[in-house]
Amino acid sequence: MEKTAGQKSTKTGVVSGKNMKKTVSVIVERQIRHPLYKKIVREKKRFLAHDEYEKCKIGDTVKIVQTRPMSKLKRWRVQEIVSLSPNETVKEAKEKKG
Repeated sequence: MEKTAGQKSTKTGVVSGKNMKKTVSVIVERQIRHPLYKKIVREKKRFLAHDEYEKCKIGDTVKIVQTRPMSKLKRWRVQEIVSLSPNETVKEAKEKKG
């Protein structure tokens, strides 16, 4: 999570679901050190994000930015698609070859 003065909070995660119109479910994973045992632990959290043009696919890595509440649970929107899912990149490579 990056945040500076006057800017909105942003997170990077993987699209895990696309069951609703113009909404994607994004899982953001972070690593923290356990306060007592000092072991590195992975924490995952799910965010619902607004995808205006419905370009995101499951498995894509996206950057989401905090925004005004758009529904009961949706407070984020997709800012950009950082990378495509592995399945999509394989399909694109095959299309270019043949």
